[in-house]
Amino acid sequence: MRQSVTVGLVASALVILGSGTVGAGPQATPEPQAAPAPQPVPEPSPGPAAIAEPTRDAFDLLREIRHKPPKNESGEEARKKLMVAAAPVVSYNPASGFGIGAAGNVAFFKGFPETTSISSVVGSLIFTSKKQLLFNGKFDVSTAENDWVLHGDDRIYFTSQDTYGLGTSTTPEQAVNARYDYLRFYQWAFRRVHRRLYLGAGLLYNLHSSIRPAEGAEATWPDSPYYTYTQEHGFDLDAQTSAGASVSVLVDSRDGAINPSRGFYAGLEYQMFFEGFLGGTSSWQQLNCDLRTYVRLSADARHRLALWAYGSFVTGGDAPYFDLPATAMDTYGRSGRGYVQGRFRGEELAYGELEYRWTFTKSGLLGMVAFLNTQTFSNKQAGERLFDSFATGAGVGLRLMMNKRSKTNLAFDVGLGNEGETRIYFAVQEAF
Repeated sequence: MRQSVTVGLVASALVILGSGTVGAGPQATPEPQAAPAPQPVPEPSPGPAAIAEPTRDAFDLLREIRHKPPKNESGEEARKKLMVAAAPVVSYNPASGFGIGAAGNVAFFKGFPETTSISSVVGSLIFTSKKQLLFNGKFDVSTAENDWVLHGDDRIYFTSQDTYGLGTSTTPEQAVNARYDYLRFYQWAFRRVHRRLYLGAGLLYNLHSSIRPAEGAEATWPDSPYYTYTQEHGFDLDAQTSAGASVSVLVDSRDGAINPSRGFYAGLEYQMFFEGFLGGTSSWQQLNCDLRTYVRLSADARHRLALWAYGSFVTGGDAPYFDLPATAMDTYGRSGRGYVQGRFRGEELAYGELEYRWTFTKSGLLGMVAFLNTQTFSNKQAGERLFDSFATGAGVGLRLMMNKRSKTNLAFDVGLGNEGETRIYFAVQEAF
């Protein structure tokens, strides 16, 4: 389920991330030369406003309450230390319900912070109120000078999900809940070839097994969207596998991946899955496009605009049902606020989102967002094409700065979709 739901105390695993900001020292002012008569002092020329860097976070607030001195996490020795943290977890999202568990984080630099992005390895184990057991392991490792960037997305789930059929025009009444076990093993390696340009390749493996109706859904199971799609394409009803490789190209000029204030990200990935390879069910291909840009609306960057557009398109072959593009099935599960995970699904997906971000305290401790998103899916068998209909969501959220060094926020969002149901989301880090 959504990686983004990990909440609250997971942020303590992130408090050690990032490098300290060192300000410039005061400059000496030369004494004025003697003059026959006093001369008026010219007004200084207005220069560009300084970027508002966060100076206070939730852990500073806790130390103040406990009358503890600020923690010193700057300097060369601090940079070289392996940063380890673990904490209990409280989580929530509409598809999983409430969850409890544990999470851990190891962060480190493989080079100088001025020229190398921070690396992190994060793991979590959560048990939810909907009888789901969810393990997530993700890593982002950058070598010195960002010459190589390694990504991993690994999941082990014993979970469930409502299935609605394909296309954007499906209705909530069509939902049939399915239970299944899920194993994902996705690994990518990117090589920097010129400035911000990277070329990469990946190994991809998905296994959905023990697929069955949830308790109380046995009677409607033969008419469920999953059952019908699987029978029509000749797949095994109990288990399905997608295994293959990918090639990618991306450009990343953001000033940080956790909470960007400027720059853009553009990624293009072509995935190829092969029947028989590592038990693959079928041969099929998918193209993924991901575009993000960030604009400062004020000189100090306390007012910002973030735009996100992406598409996933099955370009050939037949994909297993649960591997088709779907709502909130992106890597971090942050798309489609206003809807549950898997609410819409299809052979093709186009998505767009606009978010306004405002840090309303000068210290950076508190902020807010307002967002608007829309998504559209195709259903080739029913003749529904992309852009025939849309599922639009909108909402607002609050932000609490958990780590001023890495600019990591704890997010609380409320979203509303076309169906009129309010959805609540807790997350660490921005949606995109």
